[in-house]
Formats: sequence, structure tokens, C-alpha cells
Amino acid sequence: MLYIVPTPIGNLADMTFRAIEVLKSVDLILAEDTRTSSVLLQHYQIQKPITPYHQHNEHKVIHHLAEQLLGGKTMALLTDAGTPGISDPAFLLVRECVKQGVRVDCLPGATAFVPALVNSGLPINSFCFEGFLPLKKGRQTFLKRMATEQRTMVFYESPVRLLKTLTDFIGYFGESRPCCVSRELTKKFEENKRGTLQEVHDYFATKPVKGEIVIVVEGMQDE
Repeated sequence: MLYIVPTPIGNLADMTFRAIEVLKSVDLILAEDTRTSSVLLQHYQIQKPITPYHQHNEHKVIHHLAEQLLGGKTMALLTDAGTPGISDPAFLLVRECVKQGVRVDCLPGATAFVPALVNSGLPINSFCFEGFLPLKKGRQTFLKRMATEQRTMVFYESPVRLLKTLTDFIGYFGESRPCCVSRELTKKFEENKRGTLQEVHDYFATKPVKGEIVIVVEGMQDE
């Protein structure tokens, strides 16, 4: 059995009872960053073997992990925050487990884009989640395609690239397109800045930006 276990995106109290029970029951915990996950495990007094599983080693270890799972071991996969597989490693291991007939159980839990989307004040009856934008290759093509997207769009971004991305959005979507930028979700200094793309860009241009970023942008509206 492989458990996919969501972890808090900021506030440790957002860990579910079931997630804690699962982590206490498995034979091995796979972690994107063992240092980050160790803080969580210590907080909940979970003492289990832990090993790295991240984008730099997943191709090398998935077959070995699948063999261990087929042999009867139970494992839990954690990423630094949120649900594994959502802009984080998980897909390759899950696909291999499905291929090999290993049962996979994904627990419900924290995912950053959901609270950002809901509290944005933008339409959420239909939306698309795009994760991180391409950094270079394919970025312009991607933005041209998204400029005509009518659903509400959700993106992840790093604080150091926030202004560049907002500038690109202004260029392709127009400065008056409504948006919301959420950062430090569930933490003490959580912030949700709403307004037009230009207004939000100008706001963050005047202050240092910290924390993980979720950008929600309204889709193109019919004239």
C-alpha cells in the first residue's frame, strides 16, 4: 500500500487525524525534503524511518520502491507542503504502482490553490489550475493561449518571480483584468491582495515579497 499524505501548507494544526494515524502505521515515509518533513513528524511525535523522494532521484528509485511495496511494505509519500502530485513529485511513483498492481490511497487534505481560489472573490464554478508557468521555453506560447481562457485561472509562483509574472499577465491579459494574489496562506501573516492586475502589480512593487504565492486571475469575459 502506498499512501499519498497531504501536509499543512503553513499551519501545523491543519494536519488531519487520519494523516497522523497513517504516518504512525507505515513502514517507511518518503519525503521530498527530509529536514522539512522531520519538523512535522517531531511535532506529532511520529518516529518512522524516512528516506528522500524528490524530482532529482525519483526516476532512479521508483522501481525499487515498487518492488518493496509488492513485497508487503507500506509507505507514505510526503512533500514539503500540500498534496503530493500537485506541482510536487508523486506522479511517477503513483503511475508505477498502478502499473504493478500496488494499491494507492490518496488522503484528502491541504492544497494551497483551493483556499486561494475560494477566497479570491472570482468565479469558481469553472476554473483551470496551471501550476507554475514555463520559465523560458514555451512561455510566450503558453501566455497567448491563456489570454483567451474564459475560466478562472490559478497559478503558482515564487516570490522572486511574482512581479515578472504579473508584468507578463498585464501584457497578455490586459491591465484591468481582475485578480487576487495570496501568500503565506494559513500562516500568521497571510495576505490576499485583490484588484486589477495593474493594481496588484503596483502594490507588490513597493514591498518585499515573501512566502509561497498563488495567483488567481479572472478568465476572459465576453464583451
